[in-house]
Amino acid sequence: MRPIQDIPTMTNEVARLLRRNFNRRAQPLGLTQVQWRALARLARNEGMRQVDLAESLELQPMTVARLIDRMEAAGWVQRRPDPGDRRAVQLYPTPKAEPMIDQIQALAAETRGDAFAGLAPAALDAFYDTLHLIKENLLRAEMGAVEVLSARKVTKAAHG
Repeated sequence: MRPIQDIPTMTNEVARLLRRNFNRRAQPLGLTQVQWRALARLARNEGMRQVDLAESLELQPMTVARLIDRMEAAGWVQRRPDPGDRRAVQLYPTPKAEPMIDQIQALAAETRGDAFAGLAPAALDAFYDTLHLIKENLLRAEMGAVEVLSARKVTKAAHG
């Protein structure tokens, strides 16, 4: 059995190689990595709030605001007021972005084809299920850590 401590490193390396493989394919599109990642995310989550996009891309909200400014000026993204929060905006890809999104999705399918070549459907299902469980475990642990920190703040405030 391989050492369990190598799994996070291997996972990170595979994710990096997937991005690099896709970036190589996407260069002719003239998009930066963050632009294609944002478009792909918005295509899957139309109406996503700008702050949620920033979190999902692991970028600062101001960085994403400037990114969306440029993408909006290019006609790829539209901001609309969030009906549930007048301070927030929701993001939508525009019809002009649809051909670009189609190309991104086709290139992503090619990258997945390279990455998963030779893997049986049952192996892919097991792999997906394993990754999903790991994700759920980490989300639960993160939520527990937030609860502990909140409890500590309450205790500190009560005794402070």
